[in-house]
Amino acid sequence: MKNIKYIKLSAAFLLFVTLNSCDEFLSEIPDNRTQIDTPEKISELLVNAYPGASYLDLAETMSDNVDDGQLGSIGIKNEQSYNWEMHNETNIDSEAFYWDACYRAIAHANQALASIEELGSPATLNPQKGEALLARAYAHFMLVTFWSNRYNPATAQTDLGIPYVTEPETQLLKKYTRNTVKEVFDFIQKDIEEGLKYVTNDYKQPKFHFNKEAANAFASRFYLVKGDWDKVLEVSESLGSKPVGKLKDYATLSSLAPDIQFIEYGKSSYAANLLIASPNSLIGRSAGSNNFYLSDDKQTELFRVQTNPFNKTWLYDFYTYNSSRTLFTPKFEEYFKYTNLTANIGEVYAGIVLLSNDEFYLNRIEALVMKGRITEANTELEYFLGTRTTGYNPTTDKLTQAKVTTMYPVIADEFTPYYALTSIQTSYVKAIAEARRRDFVHEGLRWLDVKRFNIVVNHPTFGKPVNVLVKDDKRRAMQVPLSASNNGLEKNPR
Repeated sequence: MKNIKYIKLSAAFLLFVTLNSCDEFLSEIPDNRTQIDTPEKISELLVNAYPGASYLDLAETMSDNVDDGQLGSIGIKNEQSYNWEMHNETNIDSEAFYWDACYRAIAHANQALASIEELGSPATLNPQKGEALLARAYAHFMLVTFWSNRYNPATAQTDLGIPYVTEPETQLLKKYTRNTVKEVFDFIQKDIEEGLKYVTNDYKQPKFHFNKEAANAFASRFYLVKGDWDKVLEVSESLGSKPVGKLKDYATLSSLAPDIQFIEYGKSSYAANLLIASPNSLIGRSAGSNNFYLSDDKQTELFRVQTNPFNKTWLYDFYTYNSSRTLFTPKFEEYFKYTNLTANIGEVYAGIVLLSNDEFYLNRIEALVMKGRITEANTELEYFLGTRTTGYNPTTDKLTQAKVTTMYPVIADEFTPYYALTSIQTSYVKAIAEARRRDFVHEGLRWLDVKRFNIVVNHPTFGKPVNVLVKDDKRRAMQVPLSASNNGLEKNPR
């Protein structure tokens, strides 16, 4: 039989042993997660600082660019976007899918910024810091654009914004509160202005990152919404009055077969494309599946010869999968990534353009109009429209103020931004908005103008009353996803 000896230990000794063991445990990495402790790892992290989902389809369907194609079969998300209703689904191309993708992108940007700070914020990491700040600003800007009321300084201090997250995620299901729209815009501006100091073009694939040109283009979009015309002009100086070779070459695109146009439109080699992405999205299939899309009547309304100031045809090409009930211009090349070759299943991605010189240049022209520099704006708008016109002759095809005011007359309460417009400014702003509407059909940018100018939208559905989105309609701010509201985030009023 063994003798068992009991040893009495003092409480102080037990505490020492416990703390010493705890220190040793905490000094070990708790799992095999990657430590973001080198410039290379930070750069790799930033690859995921861009939303891996697309807003294009849902934004386009909410706008006045679409109509009822009467195809018979209707997708639930397509119908709900058309009626400005919250999506029931949370899968690919849904509102919740994009919300989550934006906050995942923000989390990656925040981790990159935290890792840079942990490494002592050396100047050698300034390019990564600039990209992270701009990526964080971009994702928050898109979130506040869709899930909040339009920016209006008179109400921004009380309007519900979205949570502006500036720290890495360190706890599960953390509770967030919504910043005001003013707070969100202030944070975005701070990130943009600091990011612009450091951003670079030194990437192997610069068009997939916030390079200098893309950063300035995003800044111009932000300042345009905010109404800071001087800032828009400041960041657009690199474009000049006539950005020859920097805009999309529609004459060349129009000469290509549609299957080639799909690929060419979003290519990184085009000077016009400043920031491109390949999100998980089915938008490449929308032209054949969406009932609420660019109908034949809507295409005629937007692209008929009478909408061209030179009375010539536009260079945009349109095709159909369903005997012209709906039409499309080739923009989105689909990429299918197999996850199981045996089962023939995988994930769908689409090449899209997030920022371009085409939008950048139109932002500049609008700022010129708002600064009262009408003659300069007229010259630049003529140049832009000429690059989209078949057989344009710069000697004989002229844009005049008289032509602009006749084609785009002032209609009471049609365009109502938060700031005042003179009659001449109204006509030119309408002309620019229509140019943007045509150029970015299918890409969702029209929805940003619908919100910014508080434009009334009529959505007819065959056999039903017309659904009207009136001015200041609460549905202009999408309802926050259930995953967020169920976790305590305040809902938008309805």
